[in-house]
Amino acid sequence: MEGAVKIEGGFAEVGAGAWLMGRGQPAAFLGSAVRRRRKGVFLRDRSALDLVETTAAAKCADARRPFLTHIPCAAKISAVSSKVLVAPAAAWTGAETVKVVPMSMRSALCVTTLGGEWVVMATASRTARLQVADGDTLSVRPESVVAWTGNRPTGFCPRLGVWDILLPRGPRDLLLHFHGPSVVWAEGSDAPGRQASRLPRFHRRCYGA
Repeated sequence: MEGAVKIEGGFAEVGAGAWLMGRGQPAAFLGSAVRRRRKGVFLRDRSALDLVETTAAAKCADARRPFLTHIPCAAKISAVSSKVLVAPAAAWTGAETVKVVPMSMRSALCVTTLGGEWVVMATASRTARLQVADGDTLSVRPESVVAWTGNRPTGFCPRLGVWDILLPRGPRDLLLHFHGPSVVWAEGSDAPGRQASRLPRFHRRCYGA
């Protein structure tokens, strides 16, 4: 079963081998599952993914993200690191940071690039596979992005108003633009509540934030 994965009953099951797994994985395993140090100085996805060596069957699942999507990596896949559940360690080719707000690290996504194998993504809602034709542009909310092939997306945020600067709520209505040809996997949007709700009552009453 080495190099293969079976998805059943909400779990992704792998056999003996070396795997990239999300934090807290595997949920259950036979034999042993040992975490190894990932080699490299600047591994941008180190905080999201562990290198795990298993000697027998291991089952991966995340209670907060119960929907699993198997994505073949025949072509290079860019996957949001925090949503990767399990992938063969040999599939890893690199990691990068994709900026959502141009020239700012605010809301930036940590992305793992994979090739030649497969990856199982774990999401909070069902995932849609969206084909973007050459010359077309697909806009996706950052929290909905799961993975993509093709061109690197470009970030966008609307012009900031006075209250966006004075009040600590940050830019709103952020988008990532995917320019075809590409394939994008996206899940349902679940944007957090308005940052203004966390402001002191005085600001909410005076400015209607």
